[in-house]
Amino acid sequence: MNRGPMRQTRSRRPALLLSLALSAAFAAGAARAHGDVTPQAVDTRELPTLGEQWRAENPYRKNDTAIKVGTSAYNQNCARCHGLEAISGGIAPDLRRLDNECASLKDEKKKAACVKEVDEYFSGTVRRGRTRNGAVYMPPFEGTLNQEAVWSIKTYLETRREKPL
Repeated sequence: MNRGPMRQTRSRRPALLLSLALSAAFAAGAARAHGDVTPQAVDTRELPTLGEQWRAENPYRKNDTAIKVGTSAYNQNCARCHGLEAISGGIAPDLRRLDNECASLKDEKKKAACVKEVDEYFSGTVRRGRTRNGAVYMPPFEGTLNQEAVWSIKTYLETRREKPL
């Protein structure tokens, strides 16, 4: 009886099990590396107050203070899924591409309308989150992030655009 192939399979089994164990340990460590996944409050005291009524457009566009606050807020609340510097690793959408469609528009009125629509989509998604078939793809941040924090994150993301407007 020829037992050659069976011996090879048996001898590979410990290596395969070790490889799987190491992969699982690495994945668990990578998940812990993201830190606390509880939404973190953002200090927005340096920003102009926007009030209770949510704005339809980003009021902080190109505001240096908002960029600074938004960078920190993004890193605390968004990077674990959307990637460092908004470069997605595939878990969630790459937010540098949010308004790529707007960048290609030549008509300034259409471009402005497109940017406003993306702003509304962004704030609505951050506030209410995203679910599909009962699965939560993005948690809602309303109640944790105020309007100032949401718009400061959008302002930061505008500095990371793949296609500048």
